[in-house]
Amino acid sequence: MNDAPAVEAKNLERRFGDLAAVDGIDLAVRQGEIFGIVGPDGAGKTTTLRLLVGLIDPTEGEITVIGHDVRKQGAAVRDHIGYMPQQFGQYVDLTVEENMRFYADLFGVVGAERDALFDELLQMTRMAPFRKRRAGQLSGGMKQKLALMCTLLHKPQALFLDEPTNGVDPVSRRDFWAILYQLVKDGLTVLVTTSYLDEAERCNRVALMYKGRIIEQAPPDQIDQALDAACFAIRCGRLRDARRYLQSHADVLSVETVGPELHAFIHSRSTADAVVADLESQGYEQPEARRIKPSLEDSFIALVRRQERREAEAAA
Repeated sequence: MNDAPAVEAKNLERRFGDLAAVDGIDLAVRQGEIFGIVGPDGAGKTTTLRLLVGLIDPTEGEITVIGHDVRKQGAAVRDHIGYMPQQFGQYVDLTVEENMRFYADLFGVVGAERDALFDELLQMTRMAPFRKRRAGQLSGGMKQKLALMCTLLHKPQALFLDEPTNGVDPVSRRDFWAILYQLVKDGLTVLVTTSYLDEAERCNRVALMYKGRIIEQAPPDQIDQALDAACFAIRCGRLRDARRYLQSHADVLSVETVGPELHAFIHSRSTADAVVADLESQGYEQPEARRIKPSLEDSFIALVRRQERREAEAAA
């Protein structure tokens, strides 16, 4: 994998009046990787993607995509990228093949090259049996595959996908990600926004976004290292009350209910033992804590809680 950035943003900011939808973020996406921007609704993911592809101008900051300045060389950037928004943009009265032909004409892809590319894309997405079906009659997953094929017709070097599997069934989501892996294997760079943390775990690296800011960037399995704490699964009686008690405990960074137990970030094993002793002294039955590898969801929630505390302390 080439370490030269395919997409780079520095001090990127976009304001809508007093609202900072994107608040001074920095990111660098390497060539040939899947980079995920993850966060809750309203975090600024879609606005960030629209800035990166040049659909809206930043209030401040610099953006470079495939070696081109997005502000000054927008046409050159568009020649080298594919962008797939959340809303389905193909023509529902046209068939799959007619949609592809329409977009191929727009991109100037003609003749034998077009026929070969159609066959390749239809086989890769397993959409060949549906090439004569109208787009309006496709399932949600098939619509996303059609949108992806139309986006790939001009052979972009970087692909920007805005929550491409939102509302799509689990099987179609799996198929869509299998296609993305194949594209990256062939050299494409993919930047994808998602609110599904299980999908974020499939990315090479992720940026966790919250209130317009990136609060951490790392490979998914290393995000927890930013917390300087270990994750412990705690079991005890009166779980809901125990969670409320631990939320205000000085030695607990974050605690959330996960099934029949609590997942808590605590600085060390000895500190966790002290927390268990505190629970026992408060009358909670048979408390115990075992160290676990946190999920990305565990880490993300803990990072958000840490950010909330920092903001509260700064405002105090």
